[in-house]
Amino acid sequence: MAVNERSIPAVFPQVVRGADLDRRAVLYSRVSTTNGQDPETQSREIREYCQRRGWPLVGEYVDIGISGAKERRPQLDRLIADAHKRKFEVIVVWKFDRFARSVSHLLRALENFRALGIEFVSLSEQIDTSTPTGKMIFTVLGAVAELERSLIAERVRAGLRNARAKGKRLGRPTKQVNPTQIAALRAQGVPWRRIGAS
Repeated sequence: MAVNERSIPAVFPQVVRGADLDRRAVLYSRVSTTNGQDPETQSREIREYCQRRGWPLVGEYVDIGISGAKERRPQLDRLIADAHKRKFEVIVVWKFDRFARSVSHLLRALENFRALGIEFVSLSEQIDTSTPTGKMIFTVLGAVAELERSLIAERVRAGLRNARAKGKRLGRPTKQVNPTQIAALRAQGVPWRRIGAS
């Protein structure tokens, strides 16, 4: 008979004893404005989830008043830096759109986390990359994003072919140069950069 076994709530049948319970978790939450939005709403649910999973919460990264469309988010940037330092094994967010500004941004981040051995959990979408179902969803999202990139590239190539067929010149316009004038400017000691700009 086993002694001192930790009981796992039936709500999470995918959780097993062992390595899953030894993971250090962090939370990331974000609100776009300070007018009526409180990141504590997201953070509280994430804390409760981590407690139920038996994960020690070792960090909280909260961006307040920052749009998800922004390239730079101070706390998200700090989270990514700490991920590279292996300070945790799981990132928990309330919802995908609180974390990523687009599907392609999310997929790049998830690929990066996977390479670092870090799992990603989104509570609202009920996606956990440490489970078989979560891995499958991640694979499907990746395939859809790759298809989207391929379709965009094909449309660009078709547009270029169409422009060439209509006789349009593509690329930078050619610049007329006078070799004698260039030689004279160089003889006067004019730098190449200034000659090129003239």
